[in-house]
Amino acid sequence: MDEPRTLPLRRRDRLYTAVTWVLAVLLLPAALVRHPGRARELACGWALGLRFPAEDLTGLTDGARAAFTAARTEALWRHGQLIGLTSGYRDPLVQQLMFDDAVRRSGSPALARMLVLPAVESSHVKGIALDVRPHEGARWLEEHGARYDLYRMYDNEWWHFEYHPDSDGAPPRRPHPGVGRVMEHGDHL
Repeated sequence: MDEPRTLPLRRRDRLYTAVTWVLAVLLLPAALVRHPGRARELACGWALGLRFPAEDLTGLTDGARAAFTAARTEALWRHGQLIGLTSGYRDPLVQQLMFDDAVRRSGSPALARMLVLPAVESSHVKGIALDVRPHEGARWLEEHGARYDLYRMYDNEWWHFEYHPDSDGAPPRRPHPGVGRVMEHGDHL
């Protein structure tokens, strides 16, 4: 599972991409008036905000937000590729509830850790994790994200990227979130 699955683009997806790009072009003059030096970024953000209205970049670190914004701006303007944020920062309580729910559903903390980490270990709580969509956007980010210090972290999660500006090259990708992390009792997975 090294690469995101390539799904054929549906007619609807092609339409969303085209409409979002056209909106960005139409919004560019207003963005030029508002902030000439950041017009492409603003127009991109406004258009993607209409395409992905539920996304929320608040809570991300300044670096993670800036890197993601720059990456998705390049993806749209240079490659016609949309990248939306499904989930970024998570409150520790929300993250812990997600983990506890995964433990209940899977029957064990070890199995739950294959999909979600407890709050004390989660990069979402640190404000450096980004779950993105669609598949094509994740593929673009996997190919180009290193320029922005954004890296895919897990084989089993094509959508999960993290901001690591201090890494010397790509951080090692793990099979799933729980590998290489310390469990509650000091045991390693």
